[in-house]
Amino acid sequence: MGSFNVRVYGLLLNEAREVLVTDEWIRGMRITKFPGGGLEFGEGTRDCLAREFLEEMNLRVEVGAHLYTTDFYQQSAYHPGHQIISIYYLAEALEPIRVRLNTKPFDFDESQLARYAAEQQCESFRFIPFHEFSEESVTLPIDKVAAEVFRNQLTS
Repeated sequence: MGSFNVRVYGLLLNEAREVLVTDEWIRGMRITKFPGGGLEFGEGTRDCLAREFLEEMNLRVEVGAHLYTTDFYQQSAYHPGHQIISIYYLAEALEPIRVRLNTKPFDFDESQLARYAAEQQCESFRFIPFHEFSEESVTLPIDKVAAEVFRNQLTS
């Protein structure tokens, strides 16, 4: 019997109309996705997203409107017996971003690469100007749908 894996992500647009993404090197794969992660048992989805931003970026955010929830079957890329359900919210930073922001994809610094060797994962953050942002900006199939919904919402 398969399992469900619930993921929660935030789409954060800054004052310069740039979309925040994270570039990750995980299990030998390079992916660009939205900040967020796995829902823990006993946790609400909004609380999960706030926790993930705090853990990944040391950033307090306000979780805004619901944007999209997966409405098709998506098998996990990492666990073939798991079905992924992703929930997307708009997010707003409540304070300045203090983590290193990159201008190029997968531009990891030496300390991040050293951590990759030990933890088998590495991540960095960057903003993409909204006029350059599309579903092609992200890697995962569900993220591509959420990116399109986000673009349509902001351009209509």
